[in-house]
Amino acid sequence: MPIYEYSCPECGKRFDARRAMKDADAPITCPVCGANTPKRGLSLFFASSSGSGVLKGAGGSGGGCASCSSSSCASCGGH
Repeated sequence: MPIYEYSCPECGKRFDARRAMKDADAPITCPVCGANTPKRGLSLFFASSSGSGVLKGAGGSGGGCASCSSSSCASCGGH
């Protein structure tokens, strides 16, 4: 099951939840304030291959890091 990130507009808490894909946008209760209004956020993921890593934004865009379009963090200052 995937892990999704949520944020609560009531208390500002960010939290993760492991849920089935079909339930990703279903209502979820905030673990801090109990509100039923948290919204799913966009997640980053890291993929590693042959000893190098690539950080991608949600939707698969982006380069080596979130702040540049390079394919390697070494070429943009090693964020």
